[in-house]
Amino acid sequence: MLPHFARFRNPARLRAIPVRLRAIPVRLRAIPVRLGTIPARPTVVAVVATGGLAVTLAGCGSSTAAAGKGRIVAVGAENEYANVISQIGGKYVSVSAIMSNPNTDPHTFEASPSVAEKVSAAKLVVQNGVGYDAFMDKIESASSNSSRKVIDVQTLLGLPDSTPNPHLWYDRTTMPAVATALVKDLSALAPSHRAYFAANARRFNASLKPWLNAVDAFKRQHPGTPVATTEPVGDYMLQAAGTHNLTPFNLQADIMNGVDPAPQDIGLQNSLLKDHKVKVFLYNQQVTDTLTQSFLQQAAKYHVPVVGVYETMPLGYSYQSWMLAEVNALKRAATIGQSTTKL
Repeated sequence: MLPHFARFRNPARLRAIPVRLRAIPVRLRAIPVRLGTIPARPTVVAVVATGGLAVTLAGCGSSTAAAGKGRIVAVGAENEYANVISQIGGKYVSVSAIMSNPNTDPHTFEASPSVAEKVSAAKLVVQNGVGYDAFMDKIESASSNSSRKVIDVQTLLGLPDSTPNPHLWYDRTTMPAVATALVKDLSALAPSHRAYFAANARRFNASLKPWLNAVDAFKRQHPGTPVATTEPVGDYMLQAAGTHNLTPFNLQADIMNGVDPAPQDIGLQNSLLKDHKVKVFLYNQQVTDTLTQSFLQQAAKYHVPVVGVYETMPLGYSYQSWMLAEVNALKRAATIGQSTTKL
């Protein structure tokens, strides 16, 4: 059974979203699958094409050119994972991110033949799992490669398919585990550079300390801060920061899945804002439907500071600077009432 966040959205509320792949003409068979495990949202479908969302990270060059220069061609299904691959692999990898636009809803993503070609050419892939990017499994199956290394973060962390919150990159334990797995797989692909990859991983882990320290400091200085959310995007970080999320998880999951929440849950959420029972209201900055907009209006009316959290790493950030920015935004909202709707 699929985890509840990966089920189809309510068809009465949404228009049909075509999720099919055209045949891939070069060394790939057609992929006759519907990407039904990715929840659909009522926004424009983002189709990756060459020069579109699957942007090769700066300085990495094209996959073909990189392969010719001996670099390892790698793909991150989400740009936060691609960023970490780049930090660990450094000059010996050429990295592409499949989903990298923070101004679109990643749940409406539709894979194209160009995406399949990128994945099929990769020697290393990192994907989230938990149904969030199930299209990657379809593509990998259609372009089988016994030498390809695939790091599925769900599997890496030992999480079941029923894991209710798929936004694993907000968990402070995730990326150190990914970095360790990257050192192992990159070293297997390029053994002579093992020491280089290991040194980069040590630097990466050290660079996470400002974020981790900020989370710990918030928990120590503002224990049990009451918050409300629209979706569980940043819930792992909120839990680590010691906040008390008063929004029922059923409401968060329903909004994430595009399902009509129960009226009593909506009423409770409104009361949290109206009666100032929470100090901060956090919402998914990339996806704001009518219900989310109504909550934002309530927060503004009753002067509850709001913080926008992202599913996709915003432009101009590294993974660690993005996470730190989110914690700092939470702190400003909780301590001086300052809203941060966009990073």
